[in-house]
Amino acid sequence: MSRLREKYEKEVIPSLQSRFGYKNIMQVPRLEKVVISMGVGEATQDPKLIDGAVNDLTQIAGQKPIVTKAKKSIANFKVRAGASIGCKVTLRGERMYEFLDKLFHVALPRIRDFRGVSPKSFDGRGNYNLGLREQLIFPEINYDQIDKIRGMNVVIVTTAQSDEEGYELLKSLGMPFRAS
Repeated sequence: MSRLREKYEKEVIPSLQSRFGYKNIMQVPRLEKVVISMGVGEATQDPKLIDGAVNDLTQIAGQKPIVTKAKKSIANFKVRAGASIGCKVTLRGERMYEFLDKLFHVALPRIRDFRGVSPKSFDGRGNYNLGLREQLIFPEINYDQIDKIRGMNVVIVTTAQSDEEGYELLKSLGMPFRAS
């Protein structure tokens, strides 16, 4: 069992239960999944760039991502329907907890001038969105082997009913929120 899951079961559940007055343990918000996506817009001109993004995301997540295709043709962006334009991976269970532990305690503190993530990035239903500018903050990525610096989007999906519950869940798991 990962450190983060153990912390959730031993510390977070009792603290959230007392904070929000849940009568049943099944009412306590929990992590459902983490979706990491990488858009590769330049792949319309050079299809080989998708391979680099897939390799980077595979190393970061520990799971092979799926390549996302364009649904419609858009002439202004030189995109054809069915063209590969990005990749994404959905993590659940142990891999999700391992990734979040690495994100909270290793990757985010490596960002230059990092003061915490914004507590305003919740979607109204307890889910959190986080945009990262470069994949180099993860220790698995070898600086010499990357072809291009790419950003990514991390969506943390929870069973929380409100932003306040989601905030308390992520804060007690160790997410470094900025003081507002």
